[in-house]
Amino acid sequence: MRNVQTLALAGVLMLGTAAATTTAGCKTTSSPGTQIDDAGIKVAVKAKLAKDVRASTWTNVEVNSTNGVVTLAGQVESESDRRLAEELTRSVGGVVGVNNNLQVKGR
Repeated sequence: MRNVQTLALAGVLMLGTAAATTTAGCKTTSSPGTQIDDAGIKVAVKAKLAKDVRASTWTNVEVNSTNGVVTLAGQVESESDRRLAEELTRSVGGVVGVNNNLQVKGR
């Protein structure tokens, strides 16, 4: 009987160690809720740009979001398109900052 208890305890300890190791391997720099919000922000920004900016402009714009900070990258036709893209991005709920790395063509 004592051997069964010892084996059961050893099994529980091994499972606990495996679970702790697996959990430690899944760490990210942001919480799952933040990751979901960033995905939603990215979709919302792209939708806003698609609705309010010329198609030739928004199709060349890459949008990324990390912890609510949106980065815009790519090329736009004019400085006014560059400013408009940033303004529209700032108007999306959940956006806490914008890194506007958009380049105006021909500059």
